[in-house]
Amino acid sequence: MALQLWETLKEAITVYTGLSPAAFFTVLALAFAIYHFVSGFFVSPEEHRPRSLDAQPLMDPLPPPVQLGEVSEEELKQYDGSDPKKPLLMAIKGQIYDVSQSRMFYGPGGPYALFAGKDASRALAKMSFEEKDLTGDISGLGPFELEALQDWEYKFMSKYVKVGSIKKEVPATEEGSEPSGTNREAEDGPSKNSGEEAAAGNPEETSRNAGEEAAKAVANGDAENKE
Repeated sequence: MALQLWETLKEAITVYTGLSPAAFFTVLALAFAIYHFVSGFFVSPEEHRPRSLDAQPLMDPLPPPVQLGEVSEEELKQYDGSDPKKPLLMAIKGQIYDVSQSRMFYGPGGPYALFAGKDASRALAKMSFEEKDLTGDISGLGPFELEALQDWEYKFMSKYVKVGSIKKEVPATEEGSEPSGTNREAEDGPSKNSGEEAAAGNPEETSRNAGEEAAKAVANGDAENKE
């Protein structure tokens, strides 16, 4: 049945158009293409806009960075991206930067998410993802690692806004420790032995003074006899 319809259609095309079925469908396809090409010049920009762009949700603009000043490492952990209302912060060499614009890298689920909310200087220098390297301690690093860390710092300085620094912890003095010898002597005042030694003096000096006194006494006696 379908074959008979196809043969009837081919005969009708040949009779009414004078073209072969292949030529007829080629002309029909060209006419359809030309129609779409020409109609594109008369379509409004709103209708011509791709649907994919309209379907994309508009992202809220990032708030301006807020200066924090000096904060402790414990306080810095609050800005690891777990709270979307807080900025995403990260520190390198004790300097804190706002990396909110790179949330896809440093935010939750990002490849560098474990660096957020911390001073990751050592981890960046060694390109390490181990928990023990998530620290700002860079002691013992080699020259190549220090150079890599310097490159990271230049990148952060040029791309992100510095919003604060990590507060340096001063080691507390142990309670109950005795003052040093110098301080203890200063507190106790002059030593008793010093006064005794000053009173006793040098034995040789004492003997020489006694001889001088005896000589003066003899001289005085001779003077009185002459008179």
